[in-house]
Amino acid sequence: MIDSDSYTFTEIKLPATGPSVLACGAWLKNTVCITQGDTAYLSPVNGDLSTAEARDKLGDAVTRMCSFLSVKPEVVAHDLHPDFYSTEFGCNYAAQHHIPAIAVQHHHAHIAAICVEHQITGPVLGLALDGAGLGIDQTPWGGELLYVDGQFFRRLGHLSTLALPGGDRAAREPWRMAAAALAKLERIDEIDRRFPEQSAVQAVIHMLRHNINCPQTSSMGRLFDAAAGLLGVHPIQSHEAQAAISLQQLAEKGEQKEALKNGYRITADNQLDFLSLLSELADYPGVAENAASAAAIFHATLSSGLAEWVRQESCRSSGITRLVLGGGCFHNKLLIQGVMDSLSDNSICLYKPQKISPDDSAIALGQAWIALQVYKNDD
Repeated sequence: MIDSDSYTFTEIKLPATGPSVLACGAWLKNTVCITQGDTAYLSPVNGDLSTAEARDKLGDAVTRMCSFLSVKPEVVAHDLHPDFYSTEFGCNYAAQHHIPAIAVQHHHAHIAAICVEHQITGPVLGLALDGAGLGIDQTPWGGELLYVDGQFFRRLGHLSTLALPGGDRAAREPWRMAAAALAKLERIDEIDRRFPEQSAVQAVIHMLRHNINCPQTSSMGRLFDAAAGLLGVHPIQSHEAQAAISLQQLAEKGEQKEALKNGYRITADNQLDFLSLLSELADYPGVAENAASAAAIFHATLSSGLAEWVRQESCRSSGITRLVLGGGCFHNKLLIQGVMDSLSDNSICLYKPQKISPDDSAIALGQAWIALQVYKNDD
């Protein structure tokens, strides 16, 4: 940690040296990162860039850090999403200083950040689980199995998708994700009976029936929301990840459960499908009294499915045995421990976040490391 005029930023050693990079970070939990030689400097969290205060902090962080480090960045890195303020800021900065700007995919950056922390330079499997990040196909990703080798990545598989009825609003209202799960289970007629208190229930049913404003997402965060909605846990959230956190807390109160047999399947095109698990939750007996038990089964089945997915991919991917875990869902200690336990008898070597956070506050570090390699290799 370095303290410059009461402004503290984190110093992280890079696996290699390179040109100075300014990385502008993500939308939520925004940080910026500047590299100098073989060292990256990560700012404190600026906040959610939907607020003017956080946007001002982003600009102030860049000014402070460049001044303190006496650095003039040679390249800018930003998120793939064209509408993020951090993308706009980065592109404007690059244009003003006549330097290149490099777009970096969100989940690639998640895995790269953990690779930096562990000084990994070779190929890894990356399990990136979070709420959302724009994919290279312009759809919202969030449950990704990736091949990552420095500046290169490839999407090897993803969670089977669920609809987002109402778009971004579905991320704030888990009952909508539960409705999406019921529709995918061909149980759409149950939605109004299960959620009669929701004024938008008929509108959501109409969206799902006619596929109107229902983008598909592979997000693990939204899978948690669907489970929470089916179990009556925070049908509407007052803050980010409230339902997922409550689901974890419920599971911790319950008895340790075994994974549900046939609770998941891995498809021929390498999608990890938990639809049968959601079906079980939808029919869980006495859910009001047994929510903790249901939540524990949910976590155990997720962990088992993710571990099997990784095992199979490791066998296919030239025997890659290094697995890097990134993304905000890995704040969930039950999930990360469950995956580790499920892989403990195999030759998979796991790398998880330790000094840095798994969430979007680490995105800038990953962006910087990827852009440094792209620029250095193209020079």
